[in-house]
Amino acid sequence: MLSAESLKKIDREIAKYPADKKQSAVMSALAIAQDEKGWLASETMNFVADYLDMPAIAVYEVATFYNMYNLEPIGQYKITVCTNLPCALSGGNDAAGYLKQNLGIEFNQTTPDGKFTLREGECMGACGDAPVMLVNNKRMCSFMSSEKIDEMLEELKK
Repeated sequence: MLSAESLKKIDREIAKYPADKKQSAVMSALAIAQDEKGWLASETMNFVADYLDMPAIAVYEVATFYNMYNLEPIGQYKITVCTNLPCALSGGNDAAGYLKQNLGIEFNQTTPDGKFTLREGECMGACGDAPVMLVNNKRMCSFMSSEKIDEMLEELKK
């Protein structure tokens, strides 16, 4: 279900915990599986549950609680915009509106070319850097003016 390389990464995460607590690696295992597959299908979550010797429902609980996990196919680039109050007051809603207009989609939609998915996010812990965006759960983008959004989108389109 997952590549040998991904399993090796998961094994490294499991090794960080006592042998009888390997389910503690569930968040890392889901992130690794998602990096490989692009999203977490039921089959993938079931595989992770079996691999970690834990009930599938426990894996589903983690995957559905955190918004970093994609439970359906998404675009090549997932852009998550923080619209929590401090960011909203510092331009987060304006940045979200600019992205919606520029990409021609709303939150939780993907562009017709499959390139971008737009998500609304909660606090990313960078209130002083607002507006803040996260690209593919890995790259934090701060002080996102319209010009910086244009630059980011151009870079991602290449």
